[in-house]
Amino acid sequence: MNQAFVDELSEFLRIPSVSADSAHAPDVRRAGDWVCERIRAAGGEADLVDWEGQPLAVGEIRASANVSAPTVLCYGHFDVQPPAPLDLWDSGPFEPTVHDEYLVARGVVDDKGQLYMLLKAAELLAASGELPVNLRFACDGEEETGGHSIVDFLAADERGADACVIFDAGMLARGVPAFYIATRGMCYFHVRVRTGAQDLHSGLMGGAAMNSLHALMQTLSGVLPRDGRVPEPLRAGVAEITAEELSDWASLTPGDVELSQSGARPADGRAAEEFYLRTWGEPSVDVHGIAGGEPHLTKTVLPVFAEANVSIRLAPGQSVDEIAPAFERLLREAAPAGADVEVALGSTADPGLVAPDSRAIELGQEAFERVIGARPLLVRSGGTLPIVPALEQKGIPTIVTGFSIPGANAHAPNERLLLEYLPLGVEAAKELFRAWAEL
Repeated sequence: MNQAFVDELSEFLRIPSVSADSAHAPDVRRAGDWVCERIRAAGGEADLVDWEGQPLAVGEIRASANVSAPTVLCYGHFDVQPPAPLDLWDSGPFEPTVHDEYLVARGVVDDKGQLYMLLKAAELLAASGELPVNLRFACDGEEETGGHSIVDFLAADERGADACVIFDAGMLARGVPAFYIATRGMCYFHVRVRTGAQDLHSGLMGGAAMNSLHALMQTLSGVLPRDGRVPEPLRAGVAEITAEELSDWASLTPGDVELSQSGARPADGRAAEEFYLRTWGEPSVDVHGIAGGEPHLTKTVLPVFAEANVSIRLAPGQSVDEIAPAFERLLREAAPAGADVEVALGSTADPGLVAPDSRAIELGQEAFERVIGARPLLVRSGGTLPIVPALEQKGIPTIVTGFSIPGANAHAPNERLLLEYLPLGVEAAKELFRAWAEL
């Protein structure tokens, strides 16, 4: 354990920068100031800037010698999830505590502890006059609330970078590092169906009059998967998966184990076998909630209104602009004649994909292998991270990785980081910066 690292990181972790609670807005800014102070401590320049009402910690540390050195962008977020329920914590969420081989505190893996690794690596290399790349930092304080300030900042940024690194993920298992080279996008819809002027008596009108719940289910059937595949129009643009990726995926925990460990039941007979393909490489459609009628009381009516939330996760290679209209068209085509259907598109995000054979990825894998002793597997994330497509659109190859492990309790009580991974992460970041000097 490196006690100096633990003590320094603990200063950061004690700041209750909960972005979801407006009462902690000053704390979010204080955490952003802390990031800026670390950049300045490394001999760089940094400011906490107001970007559309949100704080961004923006700074730069120049290479020690080579003025024409490559430029590397470092991203992380300094806001954290709310700590509730507090009674399930073994110690105060904002009072970092060592328990056995772990450092426990809110934000220790998501993402303050991991951002600290990048900051400390930069400081140590700069202090010894060995920083081989120009480092840019752009960190936000609203990642946990789904904000877009960092995406908008990148869209307006004209300087760019030769590569980007994000420590905000985890290992697949202890000692098994991973590079997450793709994320899925999302289109989230609200669907509302009306089938008449008022609720009707089911005894007098049932079988003859339209039922909004029936109409809604029929409408949704137009986009629901069959045998594990969404309708073909919703697969437009899906990027091909490389042989190296498929090889890496084959070495992972089998899909049936992943499902059972999560308490889930397979969607169909091939779901376990195709687990990683379906969650990483294919689009998926899910209904998140349905409302209409009366599910709790005995009420024999034909409800006139029914509504649902439904989303599609976009696979790498797809685009919101192409899939969202196709999704709405399929809903309307499936709706029964005579039903009034309203479709409202809510939040959206494009998928992101970093070329797995890019030089930045190759150098990064070699760097991590030198430090960790294992070559990072190339995997994807089934979730959505808007910064990845934003960087892709700028032509900036990006490594998303990190030192969380399964059971780290991110977003849950007793969030924890292996103490041995704190200095290991710093060393991996240092070696990555050295390797990227060749870009």
